[in-house]
Amino acid sequence: MKANMKHGIALAVLAASLYALNAPFSKMLLPYLPPTLMAGFLYIGAGLGMVWIAVIQKAARRSRPEKNLTRKEMPFTIAMILLDIAAPIFLMLGLSLTTAANVSLLNNFEIVATAIIALMVFKESISPRLWAGILFVTASCLLLSFEDITSLSFNTGSLFVLLACVCWGIENNCTRKLSSRDPLQIVMLKGIFSGLGSLIIGLLIGERISFWASVPLVLLLGFAAYGLSIYFYIYAQRILGAARTSAYYAVAPFIGVLLSLLSFREIPGILFLAALLFMLVGAWLSSGDKPLRKAGKISPVRKEPVKQGM
Repeated sequence: MKANMKHGIALAVLAASLYALNAPFSKMLLPYLPPTLMAGFLYIGAGLGMVWIAVIQKAARRSRPEKNLTRKEMPFTIAMILLDIAAPIFLMLGLSLTTAANVSLLNNFEIVATAIIALMVFKESISPRLWAGILFVTASCLLLSFEDITSLSFNTGSLFVLLACVCWGIENNCTRKLSSRDPLQIVMLKGIFSGLGSLIIGLLIGERISFWASVPLVLLLGFAAYGLSIYFYIYAQRILGAARTSAYYAVAPFIGVLLSLLSFREIPGILFLAALLFMLVGAWLSSGDKPLRKAGKISPVRKEPVKQGM
């Protein structure tokens, strides 16, 4: 295996591992910080972390061959920021109403949302393999969305997580239009402006910080689970390509589940294990999808990275 290929795999697995920290540790910190404010601080942590990296690179006089964002990408940049304000809020609300393990697995619904939006809005072709993956992921999400399969009572926390995934699915398609630009700049803008938006909303709806000592921990979590994860993921995609990178990145939800089970000692039931099996199959099928060829050209399906919940 070539050295650069090993480097790409290491970056992809590192990105997945970093994002997997989000659900269990956010669950731990939620009692000390309201959901909307927490979502804001997570993104601000990502943005400030990227500013810190940029300062270090400038001090070290490292050249940056990346292209900056232009006015042409402004509509997609604004949409990306607004969706990144809404999605983490929904995710934090979901975390407050359901288990961290469920959230980690439900995050894979982002694959479904991204594919459907790409098909319906951006008119992209989807291969039979990806449709099969969508079927399995959807079945897994349905199992996880019901507290009791006999009564079919819907779990409100699961609904909020799915709403977050839909927001991130739309945001993924917007980010595709920006993927040729500087990843550091993209994450910096995402973090600072999305974070500030969430903080303003949180304060307007009456949320307040009761335990200020939790804020540095949330900022640090945001830097790792949001900032560094997206940053490393984009660079891994450039080395491996979208399909291979997403295949390695698919380990993120299952690392999250393991951390949740270890942290909260949440014993999974039969439905949870069944959903896990369906999700494993669905993630494998989706991550291995290859672009369709049509009229001598490669379809843009999954040509750009599909991240997990940013």
